[in-house]
Amino acid sequence: MADKKPAAAKTAPAKSAAAKSAGAKAAPVKASGAKKTLTVRQIRSEARQPAKMALTLRGLGLGRIGRVKVLEDTPSVRGMIRKAAHLIAVEGE
Repeated sequence: MADKKPAAAKTAPAKSAAAKSAGAKAAPVKASGAKKTLTVRQIRSEARQPAKMALTLRGLGLGRIGRVKVLEDTPSVRGMIRKAAHLIAVEGE
């Protein structure tokens, strides 16, 4: 039992900061600091709708009449809004 090496001896040598940054890609920086948002309110029930429609509403964070969510204005959110346009109202464009 005394023959075991300390845990620090088992670790690999640390890379320098320059080596770490060379391999990692930085996230793109947007020109504008403020992100655009949309306010979405559910105005009709998902009852008697296809099951995919209920999943779309869940993806938007909705599920009950009157529920309101503030979402980031992205192409995927815009697509979900377009699919469920008859069940929701977009308040903040």
